[in-house]
Amino acid sequence: MKPRITVITLGVDDLEKALEFYRDGLGLPTEGIVGKEFEHGAVAFFELQSGLKLAIWKREDIAYEAKVTQAPASPTEFTIGHNVNSKEEVDKVLEQAEKAGATITDPAHNTFWGGYSGHFQDPDGHLWEVVWNPAWEIEE
Repeated sequence: MKPRITVITLGVDDLEKALEFYRDGLGLPTEGIVGKEFEHGAVAFFELQSGLKLAIWKREDIAYEAKVTQAPASPTEFTIGHNVNSKEEVDKVLEQAEKAGATITDPAHNTFWGGYSGHFQDPDGHLWEVVWNPAWEIEE
């Protein structure tokens, strides 16, 4: 398998509320909810870096599409790592997320490996890590 991941889809309970969090709160660019005319089709896409999108889709619709039983959500299933260029940027992103309605689960701090990071949960419980890694250069 060649690494060609182009969309990361998050299951959400309230599509409108999730749209407001990511669009209005975090400032991610989107055209809003599309596909409302299709049963189980309403989804919103957000532009990330080149070639990668974030999608939000109702959990029940994901279960329907994938033909699996909808299970209880767990924030420890995976995390989304958002890498930034400085400790100050970690602080700013965590502050922005909290103002948008996120729950800070792990305030920003120096890490044992020499970086700086903190975690937040979005309104649906998805866990994000905001991190500055001094060994990584982030392209803008």
